[in-house]
Amino acid sequence: MESIGRGILRTILLRDLPLTSKLLFYAGLLVVVPMCFIGLVSYIRSAEVLENEAKQYSWQIIEQVNTHVGYYVNDFEISILKIINDPVMNALTKISSKEELARSGIQDDVRQVLRQAAYSRSDISNITVVLEHIQTFDVWSSLNAARTSDPQLEYWYAAVPRGYEPKIFTRMIMIDDRKEQVISIARRLVSPLTLQPIGMIIIDVNYKRFQEIAEKVTIGRTGYLYILDSEGRYVYHPNYSFLGMPAEFENLPNILTSDDSGSFVTAAGEKRLLTYAHSSFLGWTLVTSIPYAELLQGTAYIRHTIFLTVCITLFAATLLGIGLGSSIIRPVKRLARYTRRVEAGDFTGSVEVESKDEIGLLTHSFNRMVVRLRSLLDEVYFSKLRETELALRQREIELKALQSQMNPHFLYNSLDTIRGMALEQSVDAISDIAGALARLLRYNLKQTSQTVSLREELYYAEVYLQIQSFRFEDKLVYELDVPEWALHQQIVRFSLQPLVENCIVHGIEPALGITRIVISAFEDDDQTLVVQVKDTGMGIPLERLYEIRHSLREKYIMDGGPSIGIVNVHRRIQYLYGESYGITIDSTVEQGAIVQIRLPLTAQTEERRTNVV
Repeated sequence: MESIGRGILRTILLRDLPLTSKLLFYAGLLVVVPMCFIGLVSYIRSAEVLENEAKQYSWQIIEQVNTHVGYYVNDFEISILKIINDPVMNALTKISSKEELARSGIQDDVRQVLRQAAYSRSDISNITVVLEHIQTFDVWSSLNAARTSDPQLEYWYAAVPRGYEPKIFTRMIMIDDRKEQVISIARRLVSPLTLQPIGMIIIDVNYKRFQEIAEKVTIGRTGYLYILDSEGRYVYHPNYSFLGMPAEFENLPNILTSDDSGSFVTAAGEKRLLTYAHSSFLGWTLVTSIPYAELLQGTAYIRHTIFLTVCITLFAATLLGIGLGSSIIRPVKRLARYTRRVEAGDFTGSVEVESKDEIGLLTHSFNRMVVRLRSLLDEVYFSKLRETELALRQREIELKALQSQMNPHFLYNSLDTIRGMALEQSVDAISDIAGALARLLRYNLKQTSQTVSLREELYYAEVYLQIQSFRFEDKLVYELDVPEWALHQQIVRFSLQPLVENCIVHGIEPALGITRIVISAFEDDDQTLVVQVKDTGMGIPLERLYEIRHSLREKYIMDGGPSIGIVNVHRRIQYLYGESYGITIDSTVEQGAIVQIRLPLTAQTEERRTNVV
């Protein structure tokens, strides 16, 4: 009896059959049974899956349309702000009576502002400004054309929020004796004197623009999108006869009052899948409608695909069972697992070699390759360390070279000035210029740090300008316009003097008239402090300006040339703060030059600026 049981077990497990036959049988069993089960379940659930996909796809389309419409309407809110901030409109909001309006005489200016704003965009049908109990202005009134009725008498006027929030709604307006469907965006006007609402500004947008956005949406073969307002009326529908009509389908009250998105299948009439989402910004509800029968058309395709997949997979499993055996699969899998470890960076251990066949030779070669890779990785690591050390030393040498290459032109000019003044007249000014020169020389030779405060750098730049004022007398006028909060900003030491020196040498010396130099500082939009040196001298020729800009873009340190001061200061700034910062230069011949130093705004400087503001 026991032997019979063992025989049955051996027959069930196919122990006596060749390995290929066993692999073929089990592969077929493992493929056919699960695939048939999965095919049955998939066929049953395909309708549900397709429905969920259609819901997700419809919701994504609604979100895209909602976003496009929101951006489109937001552009008109910006247009409203531009109109409100116009000086003419600002003056209009300060008027409190008809008599004051008549005395001001700005009626034509107001109409001109509205006309310019309307003509700037082809999708604007009309712009109306209501000054309550005083006067109503719009684009067409100045052209003696018929316009819509008084907005103060319409139903929506009182519903516009009394704050700064706009209200969006649809309505019909009269333009040139014809009715036109528009989307209106209304916002209260607030008096700058009392901060109380005094009127309204309304922009009427051509309805065709919204049609263009909605008509670009494709939902299946016969599906479509429509838009409902907060009262359940059609704002957009492919059938234009529905516009302005109340929608009629089940769950409509729940859709209009819901703040979330959702979907459901209608039961009355033709079954349709409706997916909706509410726009809190516009107060509208966007709905997509797809025939439910269209969704189920894909189930037949799924059925045929599953059957074909089962047949192909079974055929592939048969070939695999004939060609492979467990003696190959097991060592290959073990080798694959170790390969993933090596890929993750783990070079420890090795794969056990169990045979001398091709798999064994491959495993042995792989182990030798891992050992070699580990050795090469160690060599690359130490090589990178040496390269990094050499690079650091090189940058240190470059920085020292930058600091030692300051142009002595200023020293020569200062000494010539002292000698000339000593020969021509004996006055105390000689001692002043000599003292200033001594301070500058001591400052240049200091090696305490790479950076100083902007206050200190401005002080020595002014000392330099005072010395040059003795030389050029009335030909040189300078001004320092730097806010107090920026004086603590750190700046590369001895960076302003070379820029001012270029203004003197290339801007003032060739000029015949008075040259003005202005040093200022301000914050850029990207949290960057800009220190600007501007002069009204001779300017830089275009070819020379291109050469200087090319030198600023190069990576090497200059060892000579007329623009060495600017270029080397630029290199020092980039070395300390990164390549996003440095010097930019612009110039117009015979009109002067502008040189800007861009520095990262420090936290301390930002805090002082915020406190000042």
